[in-house]
Amino acid sequence: MKTKFLMLTLAMSCSFAASAIAMTKVEYKTQSDRISSDYKAAKDKCGSLKANAKDICMSEAKGAQKVAKADLEAQYEPSARHSQKAAMVKADTAYDTAKEKCDDLAGNAKDVCVKDAKVAYTKAKDDAKIAKVSMDTTKSKADKMADVKKDASIDENKAMYKAAAERCDALAGAPKDACVNDAKVKFGMK
Repeated sequence: MKTKFLMLTLAMSCSFAASAIAMTKVEYKTQSDRISSDYKAAKDKCGSLKANAKDICMSEAKGAQKVAKADLEAQYEPSARHSQKAAMVKADTAYDTAKEKCDDLAGNAKDVCVKDAKVAYTKAKDDAKIAKVSMDTTKSKADKMADVKKDASIDENKAMYKAAAERCDALAGAPKDACVNDAKVKFGMK
């Protein structure tokens, strides 16, 4: 899961860097056509799969298309708003695919998988917000950055607490209570 998160963070960083170079209408149209054909090819590959493997494949294909379109928009009309939108699309699609992958599991393992996916999603969303504020050129940037980072920390701690508490559900009695209490202390929940 950490590797996937690092890959997502790297992809987001690259999209912000790439968005600084605008493109022409012809380049935009060419790239848009390429995205459509890539999606059709990826979708066709999913046709032979069954059950959840097909669902995962389709989620990945749709996600790749959405991400490519968002990145294209960010390149065509570079702005902090488009860059954040691209980052949010990446977070959304990664989360959707992660949830599909969790469907292969059952019981508490599935619940933990979904909560872990939510942690990565929350972190990616918060990183996108922080990146947008970091592009701000106004004098109030420092105040905005402090607020966004504080909110991000709270959101991430809540998500991590929920994932940790879900892991505790595999236990019973006093060990479960101790596990939940440890999670509350670790993530600052009261």
